[in-house]
Parts: sequence; C-alpha cells; structure tokens
Amino acid sequence: MFGFHAVLARLRADPSSVLEIYLDETRNDARAKDLAAVAERAKVHLMRVPTRRLDGFYGGGRHQGVVARIEVKKTSDSVDEILEGVEHPLLLVLDGVTDPHNLGACLRVANGAGAHAVLAPKDRAVGVTPTVSKVASGAAELTPYLMVTNLARTLSELKERNIWVVGADERAEKTLYEADLPDSIAWVLGAEGEGMRRLTRESCDLLVRIPMRGEVESLNVSVSAGVCLYESARRRRVPA
Repeated sequence: MFGFHAVLARLRADPSSVLEIYLDETRNDARAKDLAAVAERAKVHLMRVPTRRLDGFYGGGRHQGVVARIEVKKTSDSVDEILEGVEHPLLLVLDGVTDPHNLGACLRVANGAGAHAVLAPKDRAVGVTPTVSKVASGAAELTPYLMVTNLARTLSELKERNIWVVGADERAEKTLYEADLPDSIAWVLGAEGEGMRRLTRESCDLLVRIPMRGEVESLNVSVSAGVCLYESARRRRVPA
C-alpha cells in the first residue's frame, strides 16, 4: 500500500493490519510528521529509508514518499455475509469497470455515501490493486468489494431480498429525480461508453437517467455513482 491518504486511513481504521511503514527520509513536512505520530500511537514500526528504496517497491510509482506493508485479511465472500443485519441495504453494482482509477474513485464515493458494499462480475472487473487502494484513499479497506461469478444471478438474489435493482441508463425515460426510489436499493452502473450489458440491463427493476444540462453527453462512472448514491442517501435522510 502506498500514498499518505491510503496509509493513514488504514492506520486509523485497522492499525493491527499495518505491519510496518517505510517513510522517505527526506520528508520532514507536516504530513510526514502526522503519519509518524499516528504510527507511534498505534505502535506500528516506522522506518526512514532512502527514496530509491521506495521507488523499488512499485517501479518508480507515485508513492508520495510512503509505503506500508500490510496484512491482507479475508473479506466477506458472500452477499449474505455483507448484508446480515442490514435493514435497508444501499449497494453499488459495477458492470464492466476495469480501470483501477475508476474503481478506486467508485469505492471512495460509495464509502462516503454510506453504501454497504460494491459488487462487480469477476470476468469484467479489476481487483483491489495498490493503485485502486491509493485512489480510494482508504475506502478500499473499509468498504466491502465483492466480485461475483454470475452477476445476473446475484441481481436475482438481491431481488429475493426485496432489494430493488435500479440501473443508470442514458436512454431511460425518467430521470432519477422523477423516479420513486425505494430505501433498499442496488444501483447498477456500466462502464463509461459501453454501459451495462444487455442481460444486466434486462435484470433491472427500473432504469433511470441522470439529466445532462450542458453539452457533455455523459459523466465518469464514479461521478455518476456519486450522484445516484447520494440521491438515495438524501431521500432516506441518512444522518451525516
């Protein structure tokens, strides 16, 4: 794991999973001092090392001067585990999002909106890579991300739980502001440009579109996810 946001978020959320931290010996700014202080309180070993050693971890990647070695813990491997005890689930389903930057941004916005999990098909998705973790700024370690074998079957299982499957589609007649949105909802978004696959689209209970008032025709998938998730959160009056 690398980057100040990601490492600090992991330290604060689950310090026992951070095995050790490598910090650029030339960094003596406020961010580096804050990280060192948090690590000391969490009793996590922090080592000052030359920049070239950090470069070696990711082939010269943009580590910002900090790299952490973490323990990869088992994540929930079923929808049942994730939703156990959840009264009104709020989920994000991504069909075909394979860019790690987009996935990281989607995980970040899902966490911010209070989504219980992000789901994606194994054959059309990217896993949680160091890049995903860095872009997500800690959300990749805090928000369950479940990659499923059969997305259509998973959507059917969600329906059996009385969770409405709502797809964001630019061809839909109603906008998300005009549609009736239930409290238990799984928002489905496809990859930018391609959209949802046909079977995924047909599995949706409802299709809505985000109104576009300017000249651009579409939004980045993470921005669209934020618009949809926060509209659900607003209607449910989820306290901040």
